[in-house]
Parts: sequence; structure tokens; C-alpha cells
Amino acid sequence: MEVRSVFKNGEPIPAKYTCDGDNVSPPLQWDKVEKAKTYAVIVEDPDAPGGTFYHWVIYNLKVNSLPEGVKRESELGIQGLNDFGEVGYGGPCPPRTHGAHRYYFNVYALDVELPAKHNMTAEKLKEMMSDHIIDKGSIMGTYKRK
Repeated sequence: MEVRSVFKNGEPIPAKYTCDGDNVSPPLQWDKVEKAKTYAVIVEDPDAPGGTFYHWVIYNLKVNSLPEGVKRESELGIQGLNDFGEVGYGGPCPPRTHGAHRYYFNVYALDVELPAKHNMTAEKLKEMMSDHIIDKGSIMGTYKRK
């Protein structure tokens, strides 16, 4: 499954989508997967000083694209808790002393609609969907603070 956005795979994420800009989610599109009932998106930074840092958790999506700036109360899907302790998208914001980090926008095609859970974490979502992933795609962008 190919995932597309305003940046190409391996290229820098525009500042607009980071803590140094508007901190809004970038638009995402991905290939439709036959037999997928829902999709989930998890955005993670494996280069964070304390281990993988999760920037966005959204699931039970019935569409194969997300517009720019998905609101916290969006009806497109259910948003979970990011590692900033907030519901919704939290853009890249690596420590200035760390150089460029990699941000993976992982999209999962699932064969089920998952139960709605309050404050779902990425770890919990991964556990819940583990036996239901029928396809997966990813796009990776980088970001370094000035």
C-alpha cells in the first residue's frame, strides 16, 4: 500500500506541520485495500531520546485519505492519545540538540472496525489490531529544528 503526502518519502516535512509552524496534520492519501473495513494511522519518531515517541493515533477511518489539519473532534475516525499527552496530532518537535529525526506515517488496513476506547495509546492500538492487519504502508519524513 503506497502512502502519499505533501512531502516525498525520505524528504523533510514542511515546517507548517511541526511545532515550529502551525502544528497541523499534513494531508495523507493511501491506496484503497480491497476487503479493508477500516484504516488506522500511527505516526512515530524512533529517534526520540527516550525511545519511540508517538505523534498521532487515529483509527476506524473509513476513507483512504485525510485532509490537512484534522481537528481533534473530527468525525473521520477516533483519535487517541499522543505522547505529548493530548488527543490528536502533535507535530514533529525534536530537541534542537538532536539533529534530524525520522517520522513514520504508518497506515494500517484492517479487516474489522475496532471498539472505541477513550484515550487509546499507540501501544494499545497496535495490540488491538495485531490480528486484523491485512496491509500496511508508510511514508517517512524528516525534520530538524533550526
